[in-house]
Amino acid sequence: MFSYHLRLALKSLRRNPVIAALMISAIALGVGMCITTLTVFRLMSGNPIEHRNDVLYAVTLDSWDPAEPKDDDHPELPPPELTWRDAMAMLESDIPSRQVVMHKTGFVVEPKDREDAKPFLVEARVTTSDFFPMFDVPFLYGGAWGDSADENPQFAVVLSKETNEKAFGGEDSVGRTIELDGREFKVVGVLDDWLPTPKFYDVNNGAFDKPEELFVPLSLTAELELPSHGNTNCWKDEPLDSFKEFLNSECVWVQSWVELPTPEKVEAFRAFIDNYVREQKKLGRFQRPLNNHLRQPDEWLSVNEVVRDDNRVLVGLAFMFLAVCLLNTIGLLLAKFLGAAPLVGLRRALGASRKAIFHQHLVEVGVIGLIGGLLGIVIAALGLLGVRQLYDNYDALTRMDLTMGLIAIGIAVLSGVLAGLYPTWRVCAISPAAHLKTQ
Repeated sequence: MFSYHLRLALKSLRRNPVIAALMISAIALGVGMCITTLTVFRLMSGNPIEHRNDVLYAVTLDSWDPAEPKDDDHPELPPPELTWRDAMAMLESDIPSRQVVMHKTGFVVEPKDREDAKPFLVEARVTTSDFFPMFDVPFLYGGAWGDSADENPQFAVVLSKETNEKAFGGEDSVGRTIELDGREFKVVGVLDDWLPTPKFYDVNNGAFDKPEELFVPLSLTAELELPSHGNTNCWKDEPLDSFKEFLNSECVWVQSWVELPTPEKVEAFRAFIDNYVREQKKLGRFQRPLNNHLRQPDEWLSVNEVVRDDNRVLVGLAFMFLAVCLLNTIGLLLAKFLGAAPLVGLRRALGASRKAIFHQHLVEVGVIGLIGGLLGIVIAALGLLGVRQLYDNYDALTRMDLTMGLIAIGIAVLSGVLAGLYPTWRVCAISPAAHLKTQ
């Protein structure tokens, strides 16, 4: 019976191609708009480390100006980053199973093994070796540097897949050397494809930027006086004439994360940072009320408003636009179905039940929705392409996957069926005798 209704639906659409095209276009435009905004919103609001959400925590301490908060819009929040000396103090705790202290910097890479390769500038992350296992960073070749490099400066480097391609043509470069700012570093690992979106571990320096292009040990920060290429915020009037003075200043620019696998460890580390701040208060620091936090990745993304309210508003507006498209579709369906009322009356007179008529018309609106959904996917793809052209850094956010394609078809078919319920009910309610008398 379904195949019979499907044939009737296709014949009906061919009889009224203009009205059919208008209805399909209305649904396609609405669905395309919705899927474009939903795709971006879905990727922006995701938690790329959700499978480890229960054991990872971002560390924040309120060392800011006692006279005013760091963020006037959210005075209850401490700065999202730490000072260098506070971050180093966090590393002294043996409570976390793993912990990461890190900041952003940059290097000029000078490839030695490829004559055709020119020097190029890269963004780099200076971090501890726990960064890679804590955040499930995949390796293509090699692995992270040893723990000894975190304590004693070693010229080791982990390259991204892209940087390895530029410098070594994509070959296994582990054990080879690469020049960074004129110094030779030994390659210990090469990352595989890794694109956490948003970049949860450092939302303060481009939450939707790509991960850094190479990674070096944190112990090199003081050794090489590696500058911060990320956000650096200072509030205190103090001398910053040397790198040592900068490291000892109240400027916040370092990120700290810990891995605490049990509630007992969470409470123990929370007590550790509270006691640390109390000790610092005795030295004249941390003059604001005690305001330390351990935040899991999902809470961290929320607190830092990685997905802003205007993105949610855009999704709402897109669905409102879809609703307007459906209202137009309802009007077109009414005109089409009521225009075919004499044919429906004839079929009723020949024995077709209201149920059969109802099913036939629902199949027809379902077909309209399906075709509209497929066209809507094309419109959404074009919309996402436009977003990519406008915002180069948001390439990862504008890729529609199979899930969003299926959602598009589901929304379209459901929209078509909902739009067709009232027109279908109207045509089924018509008495066949009224139309038979006019034939």
